[in-house]
Amino acid sequence: MPITADHFRWSTPREVSGDYSDAKPFRVTRLSLSCHSFTHVDSRAHMLPDGRTIDQTDLSDVAGTAFVANLRDVTPNEALDARRIDAALEGYGSEGIILLSTAWDTQRSWKSPAYWRDSPYITRDGAEALARHSPRAVAFDFPQDYTIRQSLDGIVPPIGEHVTHDVLLRRGVTLIEYLVGTAALEGPRTFLCAIPIKVEGADGAPARVVAFEGRQFTGATAEHLVTASPSS
Repeated sequence: MPITADHFRWSTPREVSGDYSDAKPFRVTRLSLSCHSFTHVDSRAHMLPDGRTIDQTDLSDVAGTAFVANLRDVTPNEALDARRIDAALEGYGSEGIILLSTAWDTQRSWKSPAYWRDSPYITRDGAEALARHSPRAVAFDFPQDYTIRQSLDGIVPPIGEHVTHDVLLRRGVTLIEYLVGTAALEGPRTFLCAIPIKVEGADGAPARVVAFEGRQFTGATAEHLVTASPSS
């Protein structure tokens, strides 16, 4: 998702200075936004007091071969339970990242409240089904917890009702959230790069997420792109 200034859910005040004159030669934009707005990555610290922060998140959590679970026949407000998730993961191997592709942005605009209020969502047993495969990360292209829509009305349910966070993040699975454009992926495998901004000590960060398709990328790992450690 592009970071916009006027999204109804995510306020992103911006200030632009500079007019290309000799006195102010450079245009400079300053943003104020949550680390959990638009397309972003959740680190363990989002849920766990002693969890890794985003700058400590291992590169293999956010870059590597992803299995594209095709859920593009979803209907509004559909509960994605264990049966549905297991069926979509047929053929899954040991890929570090599972990408749940509902192409939800083709049914509802991500700029509208309907994107949240009508979204499919993961049930607790659906989250448990994902966890059983022990991925390093799960990526979503829809608001994956039913509770997320409730936040639009100022409702904050108990932590256990935020099922993907409670089940997956609590078990050390990184969450990659609010992807768009996944309908373009042929699958069933792609090389996914979801590299978050390295904000020291933060519990998440905006990310530019891209996918590389082609035989040469299948089976690649983060080490094929970088050799630096997460702390470097």
